Amino acid sequence: MIIRTGLLLFLLLYSLPPAFAEEVGETELDVQVREIAKTLRCTVCQTENIWESGAPLAKQMRDAIRERLQLGHTEPEIRAYFLSRYGDYILMEPPKHGVNWLIWVAPFVLLLVGGFFLYKEVKNWVKDTPASPSQPAPPLDEQARKRLERELES
Repeated sequence: MIIRTGLLLFLLLYSLPPAFAEEVGETELDVQVREIAKTLRCTVCQTENIWESGAPLAKQMRDAIRERLQLGHTEPEIRAYFLSRYGDYILMEPPKHGVNWLIWVAPFVLLLVGGFFLYKEVKNWVKDTPASPSQPAPPLDEQARKRLERELES
């Protein structure tokens, strides 16, 4: 009974925050800041976006996004601002043009090339292994037979 009540309470509380996001204090500006910040890389953490990062620089970058949105800048203008300062590295998803297309295409090309070589190697293995022996093994000579008997006895 206690487990069911706890589970019901957990599910109720888990479902409440999205429904009452406006009442908690999240404004349209906060939503825009979050959406833009999730697409920009933290230059300190390097594996997190600036929305999730706790670095002081990430907070400054979030504040810069907020200020620019308040000034009326659009999302592409804000991205262009950060791109001009930090280059393509600031984007969590690298652009699909120029040399960066190799980042997107190389894994698939390597997979195809590796699959081709694996196919060739397996084909050679199958070709080298006879399905049934065409000739019976030659009979053992007397010296080999004696050696085999000694080995079996020991």
